[in-house]
Amino acid sequence: MGMDYQEEVLYISRRIKELRKEKRLTVQELAYRCDMERSNLSRIEAGRTNLTIKTLCIICNALNVSLRDVIR
Repeated sequence: MGMDYQEEVLYISRRIKELRKEKRLTVQELAYRCDMERSNLSRIEAGRTNLTIKTLCIICNALNVSLRDVIR
């Protein structure tokens, strides 16, 4: 059986944080690239917000990675 919804959200959130750190970006720098508040990105990385596909694509573009890189 696969992961439940909460596990999926946490996996994606952790993956975003991992990719941000690999790119050596701060939360503030990535938030700026995504045109969002730092606090919103922090909530996303902590898995405390419902991430839309649109927002996920914006983050992927800012990280210069594909959506597939994040959800694998």
